[in-house]
Amino acid sequence: MTSDGVRRVQSGSPWEESFGFARAVAAGDRVLVGGTTSFKGPVLYGEGDPYEQAKVAFTSALEAIAEFGLGPESVIRTRMYLTHQRDVDEVGRAHREFFDSVRPVTTLVVVEGFVDPRILVEVELEAFRGAEQS
Repeated sequence: MTSDGVRRVQSGSPWEESFGFARAVAAGDRVLVGGTTSFKGPVLYGEGDPYEQAKVAFTSALEAIAEFGLGPESVIRTRMYLTHQRDVDEVGRAHREFFDSVRPVTTLVVVEGFVDPRILVEVELEAFRGAEQS
């Protein structure tokens, strides 16, 4: 943790070092998880399968907030970025499996593409730690 109370978590993404970012940052009562795909190290999981890519991405994002002692029930916002409108239902199905009982505020947008053309889905999370966990 830094002197200003901000704590950062790295995931080992190949882009974290070259771009200079953290997977997740905790500041005050919020934990933010940056864009997360289904890459784990150099391996892309679920190639060609938006549902599987979303599941892997959400799992990785939740692993990042777990570093702060949080779980899915702490998630207050999700963002999903897709490269194809046809994948909305499959990515939505994955989202529901993780967050149906939580019901975070959610944004889903279709984008032109990602840094690797095999990526179909990228997700972001925002979690709330609450006063007792600050």
